Amino acid sequence: MCVCLFVFVCVCVRASISCTLTSFPSLSQASRMTGSDEEGDSGWDAWGTWSDCSRTCGGGASYSLRRCLNGGNCEGKNIRYRTCSNMDCPVESGDFRAQQCSAHNDIRYQGMVYEWVPVPYEPSAACALRCQARGRSLTVELAPKVLDGTRCRADALDMCISGVCQEVGCDRQLGSGAREDNCGVCAGDGSTCRLVRGQVLPHVSPEERRYTTSSAMPEKIHSSLSKLTLLLPCINIFTHRGCEHTLC
Repeated sequence: MCVCLFVFVCVCVRASISCTLTSFPSLSQASRMTGSDEEGDSGWDAWGTWSDCSRTCGGGASYSLRRCLNGGNCEGKNIRYRTCSNMDCPVESGDFRAQQCSAHNDIRYQGMVYEWVPVPYEPSAACALRCQARGRSLTVELAPKVLDGTRCRADALDMCISGVCQEVGCDRQLGSGAREDNCGVCAGDGSTCRLVRGQVLPHVSPEERRYTTSSAMPEKIHSSLSKLTLLLPCINIFTHRGCEHTLC
Protein backbone atom coordinates (compact mmCIF):
# COMPACT_ATOMS: atom_id res chain seq x y z
CA MET A 1 0.00 0.00 0.00
CA CYS A 2 1.19 3.54 -0.72
CA VAL A 3 0.22 6.47 1.50
CA CYS A 4 0.17 9.78 -0.38
CA LEU A 5 0.51 13.06 1.47
CA PHE A 6 0.33 16.64 0.16
CA VAL A 7 0.65 16.79 -3.64
CA PHE A 8 3.35 14.17 -4.13
CA VAL A 9 2.51 11.82 -6.99
CA CYS A 10 2.54 8.28 -5.61
CA VAL A 11 3.18 5.24 -7.80
CA CYS A 12 2.55 1.81 -6.29
CA VAL A 13 5.00 -0.83 -7.42
CA ARG A 14 4.87 -4.57 -7.15
CA ALA A 15 4.12 -6.29 -3.89
CA SER A 16 7.48 -8.09 -4.22
CA ILE A 17 9.18 -4.93 -2.97
CA SER A 18 9.33 -5.71 0.73
CA CYS A 19 8.99 -2.18 2.00
CA THR A 20 6.29 0.13 3.30
CA LEU A 21 6.25 3.10 0.94
CA THR A 22 5.28 6.50 2.28
CA SER A 23 5.38 9.61 0.09
CA PHE A 24 6.92 12.62 1.76
CA PRO A 25 6.00 16.30 1.32
CA SER A 26 8.01 17.83 -1.50
CA LEU A 27 10.92 20.01 -0.53
CA SER A 28 9.56 22.90 -2.58
CA GLN A 29 6.43 22.89 -0.44
CA ALA A 30 7.97 22.19 2.93
CA SER A 31 11.14 24.24 2.48
CA ARG A 32 14.52 22.58 2.06
CA MET A 33 16.09 19.67 3.86
CA THR A 34 17.39 20.23 7.36
CA GLY A 35 19.42 18.12 9.73
CA SER A 36 18.87 20.33 12.80
CA ASP A 37 15.86 20.56 15.07
CA GLU A 38 15.91 24.37 15.35
CA GLU A 39 13.96 24.07 18.60
CA GLY A 40 14.82 27.65 19.56
CA ASP A 41 13.02 29.28 16.63
CA SER A 42 10.23 31.55 17.82
CA GLY A 43 6.76 31.58 16.29
CA TRP A 44 6.65 27.84 15.67
CA ASP A 45 4.34 25.26 17.14
CA ALA A 46 5.92 22.09 18.58
CA TRP A 47 7.26 19.47 16.20
CA GLY A 48 4.75 16.80 15.26
CA THR A 49 5.23 13.07 15.62
CA TRP A 50 7.55 11.22 13.26
CA SER A 51 5.99 9.61 10.21
CA ASP A 52 6.28 5.94 9.40
CA CYS A 53 9.59 4.96 7.84
CA SER A 54 9.66 4.97 4.04
CA ARG A 55 11.23 1.49 4.09
CA THR A 56 11.16 -1.52 6.38
CA CYS A 57 14.86 -2.32 5.90
CA GLY A 58 17.96 -1.11 4.11
CA GLY A 59 17.72 2.46 5.38
CA GLY A 60 14.75 4.73 4.88
CA ALA A 61 13.62 8.18 5.99
CA SER A 62 10.99 9.56 8.34
CA TYR A 63 9.81 13.15 8.66
CA SER A 64 8.25 15.46 11.22
CA LEU A 65 6.35 18.70 10.57
CA ARG A 66 5.67 21.84 12.57
CA ARG A 67 3.26 24.73 12.02
CA CYS A 68 4.11 28.41 11.88
CA LEU A 69 1.99 30.37 14.37
CA ASN A 70 3.16 33.75 13.15
CA GLY A 71 1.18 34.20 9.96
CA GLY A 72 3.73 32.43 7.79
CA ASN A 73 6.61 34.74 8.76
CA CYS A 74 8.60 32.21 10.81
CA GLU A 75 12.29 31.73 10.15
CA GLY A 76 13.60 28.23 9.70
CA LYS A 77 12.23 24.99 8.32
CA ASN A 78 8.86 23.40 8.88
CA ILE A 79 10.05 19.88 8.12
CA ARG A 80 12.88 17.74 9.44
CA TYR A 81 14.06 14.26 8.48
CA ARG A 82 15.85 11.36 10.08
CA THR A 83 16.98 7.93 8.95
CA CYS A 84 15.18 4.77 10.06
CA SER A 85 15.01 1.02 9.42
CA ASN A 86 18.79 0.93 9.02
CA MET A 87 19.11 -2.83 9.34
CA ASP A 88 20.23 -4.60 6.17
CA CYS A 89 17.59 -6.18 3.95
CA PRO A 90 17.73 -9.92 3.23
CA VAL A 91 20.11 -10.68 0.37
CA GLU A 92 17.33 -12.23 -1.68
CA SER A 93 15.36 -8.96 -1.67
CA GLY A 94 17.78 -7.46 -4.21
CA ASP A 95 18.66 -3.87 -4.98
CA PHE A 96 15.96 -1.31 -4.17
CA ARG A 97 16.51 0.79 -7.30
CA ALA A 98 16.51 -2.34 -9.46
CA GLN A 99 13.16 -3.32 -7.93
CA GLN A 100 11.71 0.03 -8.94
CA CYS A 101 12.95 -0.39 -12.51
CA SER A 102 11.63 -3.94 -12.79
CA ALA A 103 8.22 -2.78 -11.53
CA HIS A 104 7.77 -1.26 -15.01
CA ASN A 105 8.49 -4.51 -16.86
CA ASP A 106 4.79 -5.17 -17.48
CA ILE A 107 4.02 -1.59 -18.53
CA ARG A 108 4.21 -0.87 -22.24
CA TYR A 109 6.62 1.86 -23.30
CA GLN A 110 5.94 3.21 -26.80
CA GLY A 111 3.96 0.07 -27.54
CA MET A 112 6.70 -2.32 -26.42
CA VAL A 113 7.37 -4.28 -23.23
CA TYR A 114 10.94 -4.26 -21.93
CA GLU A 115 12.90 -5.68 -19.03
CA TRP A 116 14.27 -2.65 -17.20
CA VAL A 117 17.51 -2.43 -15.21
CA PRO A 118 19.10 0.59 -13.47
CA VAL A 119 21.59 2.69 -15.41
CA PRO A 120 25.03 3.41 -13.91
CA TYR A 121 25.30 6.29 -11.44
CA GLU A 122 24.72 9.71 -13.00
CA PRO A 123 25.57 12.64 -10.67
CA SER A 124 23.17 14.96 -12.48
CA ALA A 125 20.23 12.55 -12.06
CA ALA A 126 21.14 10.57 -8.95
CA CYS A 127 17.58 10.57 -7.62
CA ALA A 128 15.65 10.07 -10.86
CA LEU A 129 14.52 6.57 -11.82
CA ARG A 130 16.55 6.14 -15.00
CA CYS A 131 16.44 2.63 -16.37
CA GLN A 132 17.77 0.85 -19.43
CA ALA A 133 16.05 -1.82 -21.46
CA ARG A 134 18.08 -4.99 -20.97
CA GLY A 135 20.11 -5.85 -24.06
CA ARG A 136 19.29 -2.55 -25.75
CA SER A 137 20.67 0.98 -25.83
CA LEU A 138 17.30 2.45 -24.85
CA THR A 139 17.55 4.49 -21.63
CA VAL A 140 14.44 6.13 -20.17
CA GLU A 141 13.54 8.18 -17.10
CA LEU A 142 10.61 6.13 -15.83
CA ALA A 143 9.97 8.42 -12.85
CA PRO A 144 11.29 11.88 -11.88
CA LYS A 145 12.05 10.63 -8.35
CA VAL A 146 13.07 7.30 -6.92
CA LEU A 147 11.34 6.18 -3.73
CA ASP A 148 12.61 7.76 -0.53
CA GLY A 149 15.48 5.81 0.99
CA THR A 150 16.92 4.73 -2.36
CA ARG A 151 20.71 4.98 -2.40
CA CYS A 152 22.03 7.82 -4.55
CA ARG A 153 24.70 5.38 -5.74
CA ALA A 154 25.47 1.79 -4.90
CA ASP A 155 28.83 2.38 -3.19
CA ALA A 156 27.66 4.95 -0.62
CA LEU A 157 25.07 5.34 2.13
CA ASP A 158 23.80 8.68 0.78
CA MET A 159 20.06 8.43 0.11
CA CYS A 160 17.41 10.19 -1.94
CA ILE A 161 14.64 12.01 -0.09
CA SER A 162 11.97 13.84 -2.08
CA GLY A 163 14.20 13.65 -5.15
CA VAL A 164 17.25 15.20 -3.46
CA CYS A 165 20.43 13.26 -2.66
CA GLN A 166 21.22 13.66 1.04
CA GLU A 167 24.54 12.84 2.69
CA VAL A 168 24.47 9.97 5.18
CA GLY A 169 27.42 9.29 7.48
CA CYS A 170 28.89 5.90 8.33
CA ASP A 171 26.78 6.11 11.50
CA ARG A 172 23.77 6.09 9.14
CA GLN A 173 22.63 9.52 10.29
CA LEU A 174 21.63 12.33 7.91
CA GLY A 175 24.28 15.02 7.56
CA SER A 176 26.46 13.71 10.41
CA GLY A 177 29.62 13.84 8.31
CA ALA A 178 30.89 10.68 10.05
CA ARG A 179 33.44 8.76 7.97
CA GLU A 180 35.38 5.55 8.44
CA ASP A 181 39.04 6.04 9.32
CA ASN A 182 41.85 4.10 7.64
CA CYS A 183 41.23 1.24 10.06
CA GLY A 184 37.60 0.92 8.96
CA VAL A 185 36.21 2.33 12.22
CA CYS A 186 33.30 4.77 11.90
CA ALA A 187 34.37 8.20 13.20
CA GLY A 188 37.60 6.59 14.43
CA ASP A 189 41.01 8.22 14.84
CA GLY A 190 43.09 5.53 13.14
CA SER A 191 44.48 4.17 16.40
CA THR A 192 43.09 0.63 16.19
CA CYS A 193 45.40 -0.75 13.48
CA ARG A 194 48.46 -2.90 14.10
CA LEU A 195 51.07 -4.26 11.70
CA VAL A 196 51.04 -8.01 11.19
CA ARG A 197 53.82 -9.54 9.12
CA GLY A 198 53.80 -13.03 7.70
CA GLN A 199 55.76 -15.26 5.36
CA VAL A 200 54.31 -17.88 3.05
CA LEU A 201 55.81 -21.36 3.28
CA PRO A 202 55.74 -22.32 -0.42
CA HIS A 203 56.43 -26.03 0.15
CA VAL A 204 53.16 -26.48 2.02
CA SER A 205 49.99 -27.34 0.13
CA PRO A 206 47.23 -24.68 -0.03
CA GLU A 207 45.13 -26.74 2.37
CA GLU A 208 47.95 -26.86 4.93
CA ARG A 209 49.44 -23.42 4.28
CA ARG A 210 50.36 -21.56 7.44
CA TYR A 211 52.16 -18.40 8.40
CA THR A 212 54.97 -17.42 10.74
CA THR A 213 53.98 -14.12 12.32
CA SER A 214 55.66 -11.60 14.55
CA SER A 215 52.78 -11.63 17.04
CA ALA A 216 49.77 -13.73 17.90
CA MET A 217 46.72 -13.14 15.72
CA PRO A 218 43.06 -14.08 16.13
CA GLU A 219 42.03 -17.31 14.44
CA LYS A 220 39.74 -15.36 12.10
CA ILE A 221 42.72 -13.45 10.69
CA HIS A 222 44.75 -16.68 10.31
CA SER A 223 42.00 -18.27 8.23
CA SER A 224 41.84 -15.30 5.88
CA LEU A 225 45.62 -15.19 5.40
CA SER A 226 45.81 -18.58 3.69
CA LYS A 227 45.06 -16.91 0.37
CA LEU A 228 47.87 -14.32 0.57
CA THR A 229 51.32 -14.67 -1.00
CA LEU A 230 52.82 -11.31 0.07
CA LEU A 231 53.69 -9.62 3.33
CA LEU A 232 50.54 -9.03 5.27
CA PRO A 233 49.14 -5.51 5.47
CA CYS A 234 48.40 -3.41 8.48
CA ILE A 235 45.35 -5.00 10.13
CA ASN A 236 42.64 -3.43 12.26
CA ILE A 237 42.53 -5.55 15.41
CA PHE A 238 38.77 -5.04 15.76
CA THR A 239 37.43 -5.23 12.20
CA HIS A 240 40.23 -7.37 10.68
CA ARG A 241 40.32 -4.96 7.72
CA GLY A 242 43.48 -3.64 6.13
CA CYS A 243 44.72 -0.10 6.75
CA GLU A 244 47.70 2.10 5.89
CA HIS A 245 51.12 1.04 7.20
CA THR A 246 51.74 4.56 8.50
CA LEU A 247 49.06 3.96 11.11
CA CYS A 248 50.76 0.87 12.55
